[in-house]
Amino acid sequence: MMIGAALVSAAVHFWLTPVVIAFNTTQAILFVLAGLGFVGGIIVYATRFWRREFYLLAALFALAQIIAFFVMDGPLNTLAVVSEAAEAVVVLAAGYLYTTAPSA
Repeated sequence: MMIGAALVSAAVHFWLTPVVIAFNTTQAILFVLAGLGFVGGIIVYATRFWRREFYLLAALFALAQIIAFFVMDGPLNTLAVVSEAAEAVVVLAAGYLYTTAPSA
């Protein structure tokens, strides 16, 4: 569930980048970095390098995306709602997995 939600959020960020770049280059760069962050997290999650503490980083990263959306006063449209909902799922799933994962 967490991987699927991260993929959805990454896809929305990558999908909207060409639209955003037309009016704000800095925000478009941030969109690409957010998408790459989600994809990078999925790649690390799929390796032996994943550690329990990374669940907290994943939750904080997704939470930062949600906060950034509201701080930057992003437009409320269907893709924004889908992305923010997916990020909320990442926060909740990562928090749950952190609390249930065995300590090293």
